[in-house]
Amino acid sequence: MTSPETTYSAADITVLEGLEAVRKRPGMYIGSTGPTGLHHLVWEVVDNSVDEAMAGHCTTIDVVLLEGDCCQVSDDGRGIPVERHHQFTDLSAAEVVLTLLHAGGKFGGEGYKVSGGLHGVGISVVNALSSRVEVEIDRDGHRHYMDFVDGGQLKTRLSAVGTAPDDRTGTTVRFWPDGTVFEETRFRFQTLAERFQMMAFLNRGLEIRLSDNREGERHEDIAYCYEGGIRDFVAHVNASKESLFAEVGHIEGEEDGQEVEVAFQWNTGFNSDGLHSFANGINTLEGGMHEEGFRSALTAVVNRYARKRGLLKENDDNLQGEDIREGLTAIISVRLEDPQFEGQTKSKLGNVETRSLVQRTTNEKLAEWLEEHPSEGKRILQKAVNAQRARVAAQDARKSARRKSALDGAGMPDKLKDCASRDPRESELFIVEGDSAGGSAVQARDPRTMAILPIRGKILNVERARADRMLKNAEIQTLIQAIGGGFGDDFDAEKIRYHKVVLLCDADVDGSHIRTLLLTFFFRQMRPLVERGHVYIAQPPLYSTIVGREKVYLKDDHAKNAFLAEHPNHKREFQRLKGLGEMDFGELKETTMDPSRRSLLQVSVEMVAIADEVFSTLMGEDVESRKRFIQMNAHDVRFLDI
Repeated sequence: MTSPETTYSAADITVLEGLEAVRKRPGMYIGSTGPTGLHHLVWEVVDNSVDEAMAGHCTTIDVVLLEGDCCQVSDDGRGIPVERHHQFTDLSAAEVVLTLLHAGGKFGGEGYKVSGGLHGVGISVVNALSSRVEVEIDRDGHRHYMDFVDGGQLKTRLSAVGTAPDDRTGTTVRFWPDGTVFEETRFRFQTLAERFQMMAFLNRGLEIRLSDNREGERHEDIAYCYEGGIRDFVAHVNASKESLFAEVGHIEGEEDGQEVEVAFQWNTGFNSDGLHSFANGINTLEGGMHEEGFRSALTAVVNRYARKRGLLKENDDNLQGEDIREGLTAIISVRLEDPQFEGQTKSKLGNVETRSLVQRTTNEKLAEWLEEHPSEGKRILQKAVNAQRARVAAQDARKSARRKSALDGAGMPDKLKDCASRDPRESELFIVEGDSAGGSAVQARDPRTMAILPIRGKILNVERARADRMLKNAEIQTLIQAIGGGFGDDFDAEKIRYHKVVLLCDADVDGSHIRTLLLTFFFRQMRPLVERGHVYIAQPPLYSTIVGREKVYLKDDHAKNAFLAEHPNHKREFQRLKGLGEMDFGELKETTMDPSRRSLLQVSVEMVAIADEVFSTLMGEDVESRKRFIQMNAHDVRFLDI
């Protein structure tokens, strides 16, 4: 949307405030000091390069993982401006960008018309939370260099150090995350690869390359570039599903400096949550105006088409949105000059005018697409009508379940050993694999705040089942009753009875399978439960050993190896703790349930489209896709019991 001739100079860098608070409260800026926050540093640097691509000035981004937990990001954009800044006589524009919070080319001026990094905290926060940062800028025929140490202290002032090779332009940033800030500083290759693939899908023609030059790592270089853009994105998400038709549909529109692009394709699956939205390349996990506009227009267009084609008679009820969206995978991408995001997390878009644009575009262009694709249109309608029938059947099953048991609160499942507290904020529900382990957990719990729900065997794989079949499954009925927020489109996170839902399964293959089935159910049918951080995985230890007179528990093989490194002369054997049922209640309490000693893993969803693809791959019908996924990710598995 911006021509290459547009100026981008020091005058375009606007300063709002300084950098002081970042090291004191890093979580405010990057979410956490765990793995999520660590990788957030990479996103902040790469997002600047992506903004250059959206402005039409960058075609390639190279990310290289180097020894010493260093990450290097290079682009072929214009290069950060290097001349003196108009508000600071002693600082260059590049030094301002690296050392002052809320400084950048995205608050006015002609630097960027469309950008994701609107808060301007990106690269300065990376500098504040790194032990060292090096910056090379190729611009105006020269290579400029500066570096920082100890959380943003300028060590080498920006200066020209030579000629830019082949007259290139662009910026290279190398940073070493500070080990005193982060719990760990080793980047995970697969996490980066998934995010970069998504970025490449959203920026048609942009090439993002990832290399791992760390000693002992076994990752081949990866390059992502998609000329089909979000059409390729939909095809990728649907790859492990059976599509209703071969072509990925595509519509787009533009008005008053805003652009919208939608790609869509239906599959034979039963999920109605395959809608993924983005604004200026940012994943809007909580949706917003662009999603609202698409949903309402999609429902209206398909109902009009169904009546015109005679699939809905005059007295028939309209198809509901969830009927039409069953099996739909759609990517909505909007670009706008002044996006209004709700909150620092940027997870919800608030621009009302964007809803109008998306609604109008979908009303016009989707109607045209259906007219031009009658065969595809007929399959979409038939699937939606079948979904409508299943929804009505599921409603009847719900009513029956309420009458029989108590979805309306008259009682709780017999198997549930509830806690005394009625305050969801302090209440925890442990979903325990097997009755014997459930018995131990009941004895090991704090009955005031901990509820225990034993489940027998493997619950239904909801990836392959409609709602009416789900509600006939006893274990799923029990889960819905116990948690208390309903399920599917009716799920209300405000009504849940526990703010911690903890999966307590054996550390073997069967336990992993049960855990994956439960996570699939929560992600597909109670997604807000996951998105709000209410789902946890308990981490019972795999090993115990004796040190002196004390028994020491070790979580996994990594913990065991670390223990041996610290105690090279340890001669006692390690006992393998295979099942929860083998632990007495004292051991279970001490290692897994006592809040002062236990280790819980919180489940989060940063990229819903990637999670959608992973669950479809692992739990769907396509065996080859599942095999490829396991082979690709096997080296990232901490422990595999065969």
